[in-house]
Amino acid sequence: MSDHREYYRDNTDYAEFLSGWDASFYAKYADTLKPTLKGGRALDVGCGVGQVVARLLASGADAYGLDVSAPNIERARKVTPHCRLYDGNRFPFEDGFFDSVGALNVLEHVEEPEFFLSELVRVTRPGGRVVVSSPNFFRVLGFRDYHPAMRGLGNKILNWKRIQTKLAQMRKIPDEVRFDRMMPIVREPFQPDDDAIVATNPFEMTFFLKRAGCDIERVDCSDRYVFGPIDTLLNATPLRKLMFNSFVVARKGN
Repeated sequence: MSDHREYYRDNTDYAEFLSGWDASFYAKYADTLKPTLKGGRALDVGCGVGQVVARLLASGADAYGLDVSAPNIERARKVTPHCRLYDGNRFPFEDGFFDSVGALNVLEHVEEPEFFLSELVRVTRPGGRVVVSSPNFFRVLGFRDYHPAMRGLGNKILNWKRIQTKLAQMRKIPDEVRFDRMMPIVREPFQPDDDAIVATNPFEMTFFLKRAGCDIERVDCSDRYVFGPIDTLLNATPLRKLMFNSFVVARKGN
């Protein structure tokens, strides 16, 4: 197991931090992940202490969770025994087991993001939904950016150039496309926001989901519920892919 996964494996501070999540943080993700049919199976990968799983159960879904953190799973199993510890590699489920599968702010922390996305799709049934939400580290627009890779005019110019390079790669040499890696910033006391190791962005997230056999339903820059007209305005144009977050909803092909 890699050092980064080991960092979370027994991290009680992480479990304590997640226990303080406000429901507004994960409500949009959880509600989007909810299966269309009542009783449908849903999987939250990186389930933390189980808030999303609890919301899914309350909505009538048959909810499951996976996490690499033992303290997280210890708490999540109080919600349902369907929350399981795993090693951060292949998901312990058969192909097409779930009606919907998702990951909220997990992709930027995994060692093999390309494989991780393919696993999300693998365990989703044909026609099922895949929901992935992560920061957009290739932000070109915005202010008050929390991570150094997003902050400042110089980085935004570099991000714009990197996007152009990535798009050209996707067209000309798609087999060579890979997410950029970053050095994690580990702070004391524990703060999870800066310790990403993958420069997640909507361009590569949609690229790899399509490659795994999905049709993209929508890409939002807002990962939480926002007042209706503002949300419509934020997500009305392609500029949504240049700011804030990468909230991607896909449908697995038949």
